[in-house]
Order: sequence, then C-alpha cells, then structure tokens
Amino acid sequence: MSGLALALAGFGLMLLAIFLRMPIAAAMGGTGFLGTWIVLGSPNAALSQLKTLPYDTFSSYSLSIVPMFLFMGQIAARSGLSAALFRAVAAWMGHHRGGMAVAAVGASAGFGAVCGSSLATASTMGQVALPELRKRGYSDALATGVVAAGGTLGILIPPSVMLVIYAILTEQNIVKMFAAAFIPGLLAALGYALAVLVVVHLRPEAGPAGPRVVWRERMAALVQVWPVAAIFALVMGGIIGDWNWSRDGVQALFTPTEGAAVGALATLLYAVIFEGLRLRAIGEAILETASATGLIFLILLGAQLFNTFLAFTQAPQALAAWVQASEAGPMTVLLLILLAYLVLGCVMDSLSMILLTIPVFFPIIQSLDFGLTPEETAIWFGVLTLIVVEVGLITPPVGLNLFIINRLARNVPLGVTYRGVAPFILSDLIRVAVLVSFPALSLWLVGVLV
Repeated sequence: MSGLALALAGFGLMLLAIFLRMPIAAAMGGTGFLGTWIVLGSPNAALSQLKTLPYDTFSSYSLSIVPMFLFMGQIAARSGLSAALFRAVAAWMGHHRGGMAVAAVGASAGFGAVCGSSLATASTMGQVALPELRKRGYSDALATGVVAAGGTLGILIPPSVMLVIYAILTEQNIVKMFAAAFIPGLLAALGYALAVLVVVHLRPEAGPAGPRVVWRERMAALVQVWPVAAIFALVMGGIIGDWNWSRDGVQALFTPTEGAAVGALATLLYAVIFEGLRLRAIGEAILETASATGLIFLILLGAQLFNTFLAFTQAPQALAAWVQASEAGPMTVLLLILLAYLVLGCVMDSLSMILLTIPVFFPIIQSLDFGLTPEETAIWFGVLTLIVVEVGLITPPVGLNLFIINRLARNVPLGVTYRGVAPFILSDLIRVAVLVSFPALSLWLVGVLV
C-alpha cells in the first residue's frame, strides 16, 4: 500500500472513530499511533515517540498564550462586561427594527475582542442577550440564530486562540496574524448586522422595534464599556503598536505572550476593583481555564501523533506534487480546499479541523503562485481558513455554537435555530468570496502596522 493510500485509510479510520463517539483526541492519537506502527513496522518505534513528543509539543513558549487568553475570557464573562456591552449597543440601536439583534452582534464582537474563544462568546452572550431578545418579542429563529452566529466572532477578532494555534502550526508571526484578521473581523460583524436588517425587512414581525432611550442613558451606557476598549487597546496596542519611548528610538513592545499576560492581569484587576469579583469566582475561572486548556492540549497531542504518521507516509508532499502536476489553477485548488473545510465543518469541531488539515493543506497552498510572497500567502490563507472554520461552528448538524444556544433555549427546537443561522451562513460565504477576490483586505493592515 502506498503512503498516500495509507494516509487516506488513516483519515477514514479516524473519522469512523469520531462518528462512533470516541473522544476526538483519542481518535486522532490512536489512529496516528497505529499508523506509525504500520509504517515503521515496529510497536517500539511507535512507542518511542511518546517519550519525546509530549514534551516537544507542550514546551513551546508560544503556547503559554492559550491559557492566559482563556483566563482573560473567563474573568471577563464573570465581571459583567458582556452585559455592559449588550446594554450599551442596545441603548443606541434597540429602538430600530431588529436593533436588539444588531446589539447582540455588536456586543459579541466587543466581547470576542477580550475573550478569544467562540464557544465562550456564544455561551456568555447567549445568557445575556437571549432573554432580552425573547422578552422584546423577537422570533425564536432570529434570537437564537443571531447569538449563535455572533459567537463565531470570537474565533477571528484578535486576540484569538485559533489565530495563535494557526501561527504556531505554520511558523508565522502571531502579531501579523492578529493584524491581518482585524479587517475581516470587522467585515464579519458588519455582515451579520446587515443580515439582521435583511431578515427584519422581509419579516418585520421577527424583530420588532423597542422603546427609544434618552440621550443621557445612552451616554451612561456607553461609559460603562470603557474597560473593554481600554483592555483591547492595551493588549493589541502593546502587541502591534510601534511605541518609541527612548531618544534612540528603541521600540518598546509586548510580545504576544506578554500581551496575553498583561490583558489577563488587567481584566482581573478591573473585575476585582470595580466589580468586586470574589475569590470563589476567581477560583472557578481558574478551574474552567485549566479544564479548557487541558482539552485543547490533549487534542493538540492527538493531532501531533496523527500528523507524525502523515509525515512518515509522505502524503502531504505527494498531494502537493499531484496538485502541481494536475495543472489546476491556484484559485481552483484554493476553492476546493475551502469547500473541504465547509464539508468537514459539518462533522468536526474547529480546533480538530485546524490541527488535522493544516499540515496537509498548507504545503499545497505554499506550492502555488497567487502573486503574493510566501509569507503573504500564509497569512491570507490563515484568515480564509479561520473564516470557513468559523462557518462550521454554526453549520448543521455538528455546529458547536448551535448546541450551546440550544442548551440555553431548551424550549426552542434545534431545527428553528438551524433556520435562524441560514442568513448568517450566507453572509459568511459572501465574505469569503470577497476576501478571496481581494487579498489586500487581509494584508493591508499588516503592511501598515507591522
């Protein structure tokens, strides 16, 4: 059996294990271990990698950014920032038809900027926005759909855990990835807001207008969200900004890891000093962070085992050579890869997709000529990948955000939520088409700021 055929068989076995409800980390790790055993012909050779692979994987300094951003999101969720964001946007938009749903999008974007996790954004904003939307008479489809879609903004708007993992896997600059994702993240929020307006234009009863809030209350609500703006400016300004504090022009910048630590500390200090966050809540945030980090790292180890097996089969190189020999156009190959992500998103979670497919797809993309430098191609492809992976979070039947919202709105059938996210999926597909056609939208800010 050729290496490529063996790799395809390994993919099939792994997907079968996932369908049979085996934990994803075990499915990837077990298949990778078995495949390595078959390729090398010895169980001892496969076992020997377990002595060094976990340390080599987890000793990466860059990975320390993951628990700190997760902790920042946990503290932000417990300090009331999400509720303040929703109240502020609702005060300015709630008197318009569909305005409360737009407020949910805006609040999700703001919370995603200090959270970095889509699942945490969906869960937190679901608890804040869903009761208000339903109390104001919004349809179940629009209420659950907009909160599920808004949660996906956490995966793209920097700082983002997924951007960090992609940068580590492809050996790209994390700061440049953050800068590249900023404009696409804003386009995502604007696209979702536009989708809400289209829905309420076609079905006015889906998003009735609320009472108008007086200007004094609007300004008071706006003042309450200063911590979000301050923390975002502190973290991203410190990471991306070019601050010259000395006469010699020496740049004083945060590394992304230092920025994550500063952001986590700033969020914690705000929560304790201004919101009176208790020690018990801080302990719960630490435990939740440890649990989420352990899950991510376990999946990362399983993916590394599987990718080691793929490396032994030489499948990525064989696929890249086959693509080059096929004489297919670069855009055709890119669109096929993005389509594969959309299909995989129906059955896999976003982290697993990134970890499994990047070692296969990235060499193929790097072998193609898009008229960009290799670094620009890597950054542009990373943004596109995260967007289509983001779509998978709200795509039936295994969109994780859909199940989170379903648990929060138990009396709303899952099929209703499926219908509710359809306009937002269409918005995502349009955004992908625009970003594929105009790479400068992803790369312009990189050249300006970094």
